[in-house]
Amino acid sequence: MSPVDGPLPFLSACHAELTRLRRDLHAHPELGFQEQRTARIVADRLRAWGVDEVHCGIGGTGVVGVIHGRLAPPAAADPPAPEAEPRPLAVGLRADMDALPMHEDTDSPWRSTRPGVMHACGHDGHTAMLLGAARYLAASRAFAGRVHCIFQPAEEGLGGARAMLDAGLFERFPTDWVFGMHNWPQLPAGRIGLAPGAMMAAADRITIHITGTGGHGAHPDLLVDPVLVAGHVITAVQTLVARDVDPAQQAVVSLCAMQAGDLGAMSVMPRRVSLVGTARSFRADVQQLLESRLGPLVQSVALAFGAQAELLYERVYPATINTPAVAFHAAEVAAELVGESAVVRNLPPSMGAEDFSFMLQAVPGAYLRLGVGDHGGAQLHSPRFDFNDAVLPLGAALYARLAERALDRPRAPML
Repeated sequence: MSPVDGPLPFLSACHAELTRLRRDLHAHPELGFQEQRTARIVADRLRAWGVDEVHCGIGGTGVVGVIHGRLAPPAAADPPAPEAEPRPLAVGLRADMDALPMHEDTDSPWRSTRPGVMHACGHDGHTAMLLGAARYLAASRAFAGRVHCIFQPAEEGLGGARAMLDAGLFERFPTDWVFGMHNWPQLPAGRIGLAPGAMMAAADRITIHITGTGGHGAHPDLLVDPVLVAGHVITAVQTLVARDVDPAQQAVVSLCAMQAGDLGAMSVMPRRVSLVGTARSFRADVQQLLESRLGPLVQSVALAFGAQAELLYERVYPATINTPAVAFHAAEVAAELVGESAVVRNLPPSMGAEDFSFMLQAVPGAYLRLGVGDHGGAQLHSPRFDFNDAVLPLGAALYARLAERALDRPRAPML
């Protein structure tokens, strides 16, 4: 199939190859900042398919492939002064490469060969789709300017996007718009969803240490019980969202793990209890409210029982907020590929988090959801999850068309 027929016919003809590639990546998963094999495969494929520049080791194991278009940029309504030499417009396409530290519970022939590591979030599919897009774009070059194919390490809680930015990603590869996407089992296969604002929440980590005196459980009058205090703290923390956050806003605070004492010592009251959890929000003012109120609340509850409490509040990922104009562009491209009826333009935001948010803080852009359907009944991060290979051509074509259509625009600030 010739690239002149467009990305979807071209990539549909590559479907079997993309499937083999995706399944190979699935069988050989690598954790964040350890994606040596994956990065090597990505770089080798980019070079083999004629990508103009391939840069490795960005932010650890990140890879960037640069593709130059063959078309002259359209004239802007207000052309630059003669002495100015504006660079070509550039669009970034980002895919994450890392797997999760969990054991796979499937019997597929391409199941993980590495115990305790698996692609349970579909990043193997994202990588294969962006490679497919790069192959098409390098063959067609039917755009003006440059496309930067960004293969990012360590999305799963380690901030690989921030590491690439700290390594000078957008200084080395100046980019006007950036696009990312994620497979989404909650959408039927072939549907595409996004929103013109919030897509995912900010993810903050909460660590609470409660200190009492410890002692014999038969003599509670002689000690300060940190387990009892922890129970009251868990309950009190839920009042933050219920009574401090504007009811019109969205937030959640969850304490998800508690460590205290020894299960083999039924009568020994521990001296210290630790709680770990997360706070999620979409707006900066709500995030600030949660952080500022949580410390005094926890400390005052502990003080009421004669204990002490220490809070560590860490901002891990900011909220993933689409640029409205770029999201509108992405929705139009999606409708061109799959039809308006298969595009959800106001997808409800998720309380999950994404480190693509760091890129959106640096450059205007949009994050999309690609429906993969109820493929095997397993959700993301399930030990039985496997990417739906049927959507590989569509996802690759979506990446490619987002860039092509964006670079059809006049040479002007893409805001």
